[in-house]
Amino acid sequence: MTAAVSTVGDYLWANVLPHHRPIYGFAHGAILFLTVGFCLGIDAGKPLAGAIGGVVIGLAATCGFYLLQPFIGYAGLFVMFVALWVALGLLSGRALQRRDSMRAVLVRSTLAAIGSGLGFYAISGIWFPFNPHGWDYAKHFVYWTLAYLPGFAALLVNPRQR
Repeated sequence: MTAAVSTVGDYLWANVLPHHRPIYGFAHGAILFLTVGFCLGIDAGKPLAGAIGGVVIGLAATCGFYLLQPFIGYAGLFVMFVALWVALGLLSGRALQRRDSMRAVLVRSTLAAIGSGLGFYAISGIWFPFNPHGWDYAKHFVYWTLAYLPGFAALLVNPRQR
């Protein structure tokens, strides 16, 4: 579901939305992380709580980026990316699942940030060359799935349930 929302987002950013307008960044963060939170909430049997938590996290991360960007440039993305995965770890492991200690949340969040960060880096060339009418959006969907998979796996896989 998250990969589908990201793929639609790629299409909209490339073909419909004007660039460099913060309102669209906030809308993108809210919708994308509503979906992420919803998916985390489904696993816990609390999809609405997950969706609400996801929106709050997505908006906070977007706000954090726009506040940091004038000072540290696009490096703010990396700072907020890690903060985002820590917040998602707290949402999943403490608020929704109520299963993880703070240590476990930090370990899971760190693994999620590293794994998903590597996944995002691996797919980062999907927008180049910039030719949105020639992009293969099915390929984007597969790539987004691969990018999000390590993060979701780190937060959701529970070896104690085996």
